[in-house]
Amino acid sequence: MAEGDIQPLRIGTRGSPLALAQAYETRKRLIENFPDLEAEGAIEICVLKTQGDMILDKSLMELGGKGLFTKELDTALLSDEVDICVHSMKDVPTWLPDGTVLPCNLPREDTNDAFIYKDDSVKRIEDIPDGSVIGTASLRRQAQLMAKNPTLKCVNFRGNVQTRLRKLDDGVVDATLLAIAGLKRMDMDGCATSILEWDEMLPAVAQGAIGIQCRDDDERSLKYLAALNHPETKACVDCERGFLEALDGNCKTPIAGQARIVDGKIMFRGLIAMPDGSKKFECESEGAIEEAAKIGREAGEGLKKEAGEEFFQRMVETSGQQVLGQITK
Repeated sequence: MAEGDIQPLRIGTRGSPLALAQAYETRKRLIENFPDLEAEGAIEICVLKTQGDMILDKSLMELGGKGLFTKELDTALLSDEVDICVHSMKDVPTWLPDGTVLPCNLPREDTNDAFIYKDDSVKRIEDIPDGSVIGTASLRRQAQLMAKNPTLKCVNFRGNVQTRLRKLDDGVVDATLLAIAGLKRMDMDGCATSILEWDEMLPAVAQGAIGIQCRDDDERSLKYLAALNHPETKACVDCERGFLEALDGNCKTPIAGQARIVDGKIMFRGLIAMPDGSKKFECESEGAIEEAAKIGREAGEGLKKEAGEEFFQRMVETSGQQVLGQITK
């Protein structure tokens, strides 16, 4: 590089509209904190295609669960093709490749799920007509839906937000659920029929959170990310991921977990269920913010003990049958 040339900060991202919105949000926050990065060529957006983006006719379970949307980004980071990677935190496995860290979470968006019904005539899950077809690739959503109404038929529903909404408009399904965070980031939250509270649909671990990863020896990137990190969001995400890690959770298992800070304490709520909603276990815990990860981990270990080994064995076996039996839409 010639003297005086700018060494760009290379941001790795998936190419979906939501992923790009998150990458540009990261760029905006970097420039706000480091005005020199506003110079032309100072930040470069590098779009990478992941396995999860390329194979849409199979469920996440059939493809192998977590890591489908991060492996190619990990490779690019370790190969020094990019400097940082922007992720939807719910897509990130609880383990990271050696040589990388995830020190930064941006301020969290609303974590709840949006319920979208074909003609907006139904606002609540309890009011969905028997036998309705619901488009979702999430076993977590499927389990909670079927716990309320076992006559519902959940079908595998993959693709970006725009693709899923188009399928809904085309009458492929009667309803679908999406994270309201993603809709808000793309200014599309107006399409939500209603927003589901935790009692109706407990969200996924780390839903609504953006995480930024870098190499553990990259002092320049670490400096940038330290300035962007939102400590409250990171504490909640660390708590939720501790819960997930204790349960060895991935896209193959119906697990939900959410933490929030109330009156200076971490308040956590978790759930595990059979894919058909026939049985579920729930827990609540609280504690000091600085012990966030420990609180989540202990909640997961407690739920694991309460449910018993046989439940988890049946949950994994049934998950395979449930997903493989779904119709791909």
